[in-house]
Amino acid sequence: MTPINTTPAPGQVRGLTFWGQWLVAQLLSSSLLIGLTLNKLDDVTSPYRILIILAVVFSIPVYSLLQTYHKEHGKLTGLSRLLGAWLVLLASLIITAFVTKTSATYSREIILLWAFFGFLLQAASYLPLQAISNRYHQRLRQERRSLIIGTGELAEQLIKEIQHLQRDKLIGLVQHDDQPADDTRHGLPVLGNLDSLRALIHEKRISRLYIALPLSAATTIEGLYFDLLDASVDVVLIPDLHSLVLLNHSVHNIGSLPALHLNESPLTAHPTAAVSKAIMDRSLALLAIIGFGPLMLLIALLVKLSSQGPILFKQQRHGMNGHIINVYKFRSMRLHDDQNVKQATRDDTRITPIGHWIRRTSMDELPQFFNVLQGQMSLVGPRPHAVAHNNYYTDKIDAYMARHRIKPGITGLAQISGYRGETDTLDKMQKRVELDLEYINNWSIWLDIKILLKTPFTLFNKNIY
Repeated sequence: MTPINTTPAPGQVRGLTFWGQWLVAQLLSSSLLIGLTLNKLDDVTSPYRILIILAVVFSIPVYSLLQTYHKEHGKLTGLSRLLGAWLVLLASLIITAFVTKTSATYSREIILLWAFFGFLLQAASYLPLQAISNRYHQRLRQERRSLIIGTGELAEQLIKEIQHLQRDKLIGLVQHDDQPADDTRHGLPVLGNLDSLRALIHEKRISRLYIALPLSAATTIEGLYFDLLDASVDVVLIPDLHSLVLLNHSVHNIGSLPALHLNESPLTAHPTAAVSKAIMDRSLALLAIIGFGPLMLLIALLVKLSSQGPILFKQQRHGMNGHIINVYKFRSMRLHDDQNVKQATRDDTRITPIGHWIRRTSMDELPQFFNVLQGQMSLVGPRPHAVAHNNYYTDKIDAYMARHRIKPGITGLAQISGYRGETDTLDKMQKRVELDLEYINNWSIWLDIKILLKTPFTLFNKNIY
């Protein structure tokens, strides 16, 4: 008889981790608000009951999108994400109160105390709960003994990933052909070949098998599948796709058929994520326009007085999915024939005196907040290049146009990683594209927030001119 597996699935464990810690956090913060209200008003009035309900409801998408209780977080990362989620939640509640004109019904003393001590209570519960969760996940990983079928490049890459994530307890590898092989791979022994697989599963108490074979071994993979149907092990197929440039790849089911998504825009695949990003983009862009309004008026006046020509420079660039958009910038160059769209260089004679200053400080890009408000751009995303540059690089860099699967941004991962300014070599542009694709593959609201926080420290880069 095949043994019944009573170990929770990883997805179930991750779900329990989130909902368990989220429930504790909401109970603590709600209880605190009730206590503060009773102490101040001797009763939990209707506005505060509504506030508690809204806080609980709003916290679900906020804490989920920021991956507040992810099991891979260290203490500092986890606490910083918890603080970020709490601040976003508070901001959402404040905006709701402002829009509904109910902010005056709440005591500032109660709200400030709740905001401060609410985070401290959640942080105090987070640390022990996260430690318990980590120990539980570690025990589950130690119980899951695994073998890898394959000894090639794909198997070696899989070993590195599993060891880095500490996901399973790897016992060794199984060779799938008769070619000579080393005795070890990254410290793991090669225990035998496919003929001894059944015996190895029994002797080593294996609970999971990873099939990491090249596409040329498709017949072997099919045979393994049928042969292992009655074995009491989990079988995981690792597709041989490491040589492809994948964009936000994922695996889903279409009805009863498994579907491997090789190339997918994260913001079209997850509409709720797109809405969250759009709300954050437009809200912050509007605040930036209001805050930088006086400065933008001053720059506009200086640009107008510095040389003949319009205040704003509009350049056609590729937006999301390759659509042409007009990107706004304060004009920093004298009027010239730009049909060849030459990138600015150090000591470029086309740049005006005021242009040098606003380019060095990146203030020439402030009008792009209007692009964000119009929905053409995002605060964070791949920087849009001139159409002529895209036409030039498309055939020279693999997956170059894949960076246009999402909206272009005012700043991005490439920019905070040292790739601002002129890309005068193919290698520099290649690295910028790699960072853009890394951003797309790992996109989250939290990543956007980190990039926005780091951007001011990169504005005075020596390569910007």
